[in-house]
Amino acid sequence: MDSFSKLIKARRSTRKFTDQLLLPEQVELILKAGLMSPSSKRGTPWQFLVVENKEMLTKLAACKPHGAKFLEECALAVIVMANVMESEAWVEDTSIASIMMQLQAEDLGLGSCWCQIRGRQTEDDMDSAQYIRDLFDIPYQIEVLSVIAFGYKAQENKPFDESRLQWEKIHIETYYKISEGNKNLKA
Repeated sequence: MDSFSKLIKARRSTRKFTDQLLLPEQVELILKAGLMSPSSKRGTPWQFLVVENKEMLTKLAACKPHGAKFLEECALAVIVMANVMESEAWVEDTSIASIMMQLQAEDLGLGSCWCQIRGRQTEDDMDSAQYIRDLFDIPYQIEVLSVIAFGYKAQENKPFDESRLQWEKIHIETYYKISEGNKNLKA
């Protein structure tokens, strides 16, 4: 198996981190991965806000009632956002940048986890993106897609189990449902 195949199989969401801080070189490589990611028409609408301050990470974890608690424990969070005036494909562009940073973190032996912000609300039913905009003085035309937590893994997760691949979701030449007899079809 080549190294990229190992990387994508090993990359699992990490929600428990150690207290160890990231090295500046690691942070730089993660951010470079985001900055080098492809974007529609090379518009590069994404922007990244780096948060290491523990008090701010705790406030950031309040961005939604479920699925954000792990932000308190990470060494570093990157708020992934875009200028919506620059691209109609900002969701796609920022999503690509997000996974590029996560794959870079995995390659460095670090853990990461995506925290969905767009379309979510705080405990008080405030828009999560607006909560983050207010918390960090982000201008109105900058939309927040997600927050990616990074840090040293407190525990190792098992690699992705390939027996769980959903081959029935693969369609060749035309859309069709794979019958019982075609279950062994692999692209």
